[in-house]
Amino acid sequence: MFVKQFRMGGDRNLGYLVADPDSGKAAVIDPSYTPEQIARFAQEQGYEIVYVLNTHGHADHTNGNETLAALTGVRALGYGDVDPRTGTRLGHGATLPLGALAIRVLHTPGHAPEAVCYLVGGALFTGDTLFVGKVGGTDFEAGALAEYHSLHDTLLALPDDTVVYPGHDVGVAPTSTIGHERATNPFLLQPDFEAFVHLKRNWLAYKEEHGIA
Repeated sequence: MFVKQFRMGGDRNLGYLVADPDSGKAAVIDPSYTPEQIARFAQEQGYEIVYVLNTHGHADHTNGNETLAALTGVRALGYGDVDPRTGTRLGHGATLPLGALAIRVLHTPGHAPEAVCYLVGGALFTGDTLFVGKVGGTDFEAGALAEYHSLHDTLLALPDDTVVYPGHDVGVAPTSTIGHERATNPFLLQPDFEAFVHLKRNWLAYKEEHGIA
């Protein structure tokens, strides 16, 4: 498996190309702002982009969809959409073939109701659900509760060596692992939902107290 991370612009947005080198099939995840750089790289490396996937529908993750569709002929898909190539609906647990690989859809609502993460082998593309040392923004009620369950019930159920590729470079590093986040992410270390929400409400003060940028 091949993964390349791209700095897309915006608020430190990150986009991705994940490919099966043997077949040359590739998927793009969150082609925001400057999708041309991903299309150009794929062409230079001989990869055929067969999927364009969004982790959620916010404009800072989807505003490159039309440009990339014009460059590749591939329409972007997100949660609930049906892939025209395979007829697969992108619901929780659905898989899309990528050469010898499979892209697994994990519905992780919270930051947005339609938020998903994509699991390809040992690589997890988390969008705005999980950052390095942080989590995605939500309200303090239903959205926070949905995110809490998405993190604990879905993402923390994955192996510790699963590599985390977030949607923004807003943490202490541009990548991490589930094991590292489990051990160090202050939001994941909270003992219960009430403490999780308390940290969300007081994140600025927590950052200042602990010297977090």
